[in-house]
Amino acid sequence: MNKDTSGPAFPINANDSADRCIYTGMTLRDYFAAKAMLGLLTSTRISKPDWIANDSYEMADAMLKAREE
Repeated sequence: MNKDTSGPAFPINANDSADRCIYTGMTLRDYFAAKAMLGLLTSTRISKPDWIANDSYEMADAMLKAREE
C-alpha cells in the first residue's frame, strides 16, 4: 500500500537500543477510518463489511486530503 498515512495518530516518542527516535501507534489514516466506520455503521443499513471498510478508508483519504488544503 502506498497511501499517505500521515504518520501515527497518537505518537509516543521512544528511543531504541541505537538511540534513534521511534514512533508507535495507529496511523492517522486508520484513526480517521475507524471514526468514519462508526458513523457509517450508525447511519446506514448496509451490512456488507467490505463496503463499509472501503467507504471508511475513502472517507479517511478525503479527510487527509482536506488537511493539506
